[in-house]
Amino acid sequence: MAQDTHALSQGIPTFSPGERRVLSETELAQRWGLSPKTLQRWRSEGRGPRYLKLSKRVSYPVEAIVEFERHVLHESTSERATAHAAV
Repeated sequence: MAQDTHALSQGIPTFSPGERRVLSETELAQRWGLSPKTLQRWRSEGRGPRYLKLSKRVSYPVEAIVEFERHVLHESTSERATAHAAV
């Protein structure tokens, strides 16, 4: 894949033609085994991955999804309790 050197130097991700950059609310709900209503509630509560809203259409950038998944990845059930105890 040929990458745009200027885009790389600016930290802008580049994609090959036809590569998906976003998932719809329905696609993300299916990926995570959730209801789209859960994602809607999370957005109203300020939770979940960053999203785009263009008019009434909500899309989730793949980079934001992966970043969120890394953030909520845990090694054990005690990890969460330890992190909250330190706060």
